[in-house]
Amino acid sequence: MRQLPGGRRRVALIGSPAGWHLDRLRTALTVRGHEAAAVRWEALAAAVSVAPPGSSRAMTPPPVEQFLPAAVAEADLVVVRGMPAGSLEQIVFRMDLLARLEARGTPVVNPPRGLEIAIDKYLALTRMAAAGLPVPRTITTQDAATIRTAWEALGGDCVIKPLFGSRGRGLTRLTTAQEVEAFAAGGAPAATGGVAYVQEFVPHAGWDVRVLVIGGQAFTIRRHAAAGDWRTNVSLGGRAEPFTAPAGWVDLAHDAARAVGTEIAGVDLLPSIDGRVLVLEVNAVPGWRGLEAATGVPVADRVVDHLENRS
Repeated sequence: MRQLPGGRRRVALIGSPAGWHLDRLRTALTVRGHEAAAVRWEALAAAVSVAPPGSSRAMTPPPVEQFLPAAVAEADLVVVRGMPAGSLEQIVFRMDLLARLEARGTPVVNPPRGLEIAIDKYLALTRMAAAGLPVPRTITTQDAATIRTAWEALGGDCVIKPLFGSRGRGLTRLTTAQEVEAFAAGGAPAATGGVAYVQEFVPHAGWDVRVLVIGGQAFTIRRHAAAGDWRTNVSLGGRAEPFTAPAGWVDLAHDAARAVGTEIAGVDLLPSIDGRVLVLEVNAVPGWRGLEAATGVPVADRVVDHLENRS
């Protein structure tokens, strides 16, 4: 890896320059002597050179790719810290550009393929299920008429989730036939981007576990749902507290992160009242405000430890 003198690195942090997490990472990197530059997703661009007209095919050199801005082109390491909404074209281009950076030898964390898999709840779920990990029963459909069938097959209590999304946004729980009909009549699955990701509701004790995986390390908290709510997301009023997860649960989180192809991940585990521990989701751009506040772990420093030590 090309480096500055003394093992220092040029790091491009892709995300919102004003974002809390990006700022913490930039500070942690700078304190250790690295160069850290914030790059907005919208600023990414690429150019490919072509042979001039009339050139002999036998003498045509391979295409040369150039990346913009310079902070990305000259980076020793690219770190993704944020995943904003965008058009399909924007998302595809951004992932393709990261993949081309990786192909030329620039490490990207998380790897582009891992980002793609984690963004898509259906694909991530299938990867985890194929690895033998316990996940909730799920039916994914594009047909509003199938939602009623899915609801019945999942025991008459299910959660509709956006295929792309995080932090509990857009979750809808359906517990009655009337709610199912109203949801379908309201334009489902168009309301969830044309795809309905229908998952069984797993009865639980009002809390779940977030495991923040950073390479070989793991940090855990327990998240309690706000009064009267079944969602445990801290961003929706949930309460985080320190929690020492059983070793088997931590192993499960590491297995889930590997199945999705991520080095740094927020893995959500749900202990059900029937004794199962299920993997709900793997977030490839995890937040850690609640975890840091609850545990006191300087997460940005632990992330930089991983970035410095990764092969």
